[in-house]
Amino acid sequence: MSASNSRAIAANILAELVVGKGSLTTHLSNYKHLDDYALLQETCFGSCRWFHLLEIILDTLLSKALKKKETDLKCLLLVGLYQLRELSVPDYAVINETVAATRSLGKPWAKALVNAVLRNYLRRRDETRKALTGSDKMALLSHPDWLAKATSEQWPEQALQILANNNLRPPMTLRVNLAKTSRDEMLGRLAAAKIQATAGILAETAIYLAVPMSVDALPGFQEGWLSVQDEASQLVPDLLHLAPGMRVLDACAAPGGKTCHILESEPLLASCVALDKSAQRTERIEENLLRLGLAADLHVADATQIEDWWNQQQFDRILLDAPCSATGVIRRHPDIKLLRSEQDIASLVRSQQQLLRALWPTLKPGGLFLYTTCSILRQENEDSVAEFLRSVDNAKYQGITADWGVECSLGRQLLPGKNNGPDGFFYCVLEKVC
Repeated sequence: MSASNSRAIAANILAELVVGKGSLTTHLSNYKHLDDYALLQETCFGSCRWFHLLEIILDTLLSKALKKKETDLKCLLLVGLYQLRELSVPDYAVINETVAATRSLGKPWAKALVNAVLRNYLRRRDETRKALTGSDKMALLSHPDWLAKATSEQWPEQALQILANNNLRPPMTLRVNLAKTSRDEMLGRLAAAKIQATAGILAETAIYLAVPMSVDALPGFQEGWLSVQDEASQLVPDLLHLAPGMRVLDACAAPGGKTCHILESEPLLASCVALDKSAQRTERIEENLLRLGLAADLHVADATQIEDWWNQQQFDRILLDAPCSATGVIRRHPDIKLLRSEQDIASLVRSQQQLLRALWPTLKPGGLFLYTTCSILRQENEDSVAEFLRSVDNAKYQGITADWGVECSLGRQLLPGKNNGPDGFFYCVLEKVC
């Protein structure tokens, strides 16, 4: 793959994301075979991460805005600006290859425009940086206006830090399988393999790697000693208060990290049922279970259609990691900045309510229901829980006593951490009363 073609591919991927098609992970999966995949991946992730700031810069460099039909060309210019600003690629190479990429886009007429815009940026780079330094702090943090506003309103004291952390590269976090080893032993094995790692603070199973790497390079991974999982998700089993003989449901289980951790934490469960609507994603759960030597009752099913999968035996514990805006994991998925809109939130809340109401009858009296999201937005979190509580008369909120996160009116919220810190995540425990 030529460098110019990689930039054209990046521009086309960005253009698809701008109109809400697919996801960055899905698009990139089509190009993993290419020699220049690492550059393509870095360019796409970085351009998404800084998309809104790059747009501001581009507007200052264009004499007039590009037409909507030229979205791919606009994205190519953003790709070029990102590489000039953030990558160690020589300036001349970035300009030459980005100009050449116009041909791959089928727009050779734009060569002069791309060349002029990028060279203009280089001439004005210092001037641009000074101007940006004096501009609105929110704009510099490169988020869509609706999300920056919501974050400022809902988390006024933490907003700037949240948005800044969203722009950091995410850590690679491991979960130690305590059924097979200890964290101290695992840290020793990693050190022996010259892999720099530190223990997490919140979960006794968490390990942070200094540098992300292939799982194939991790000692004990294939043997099931380790899994990849953010520290925020590793808090789930403790909040479920598991015990031998319990029946547990993981209602939106793929890719299976929480299901596996539940089974590792309490190997004497009577049963663990894991659901997901996607057959392909359910295969991921099966692969993880197989590697770890665990067993669960898997169903490809819509959790709201309980007649399709429920055998009428109520569960002692239910985990609902509900579909959400994913605004707590932007550092891992920066395309969320492009894919999500303010209008999406109401629809997501409706889905959450449907799941809560459908699953509640499957919980035993006295049982616990753990509702989680990877969102920082209160509409999807404490407000969604409050709406559900108004709709039933046999649910009681159970507070979470912890020294981590922020206590909310209903539940507890982790905000996106720094490089060695957890994702943004919300937790709420409900008890079914007689």
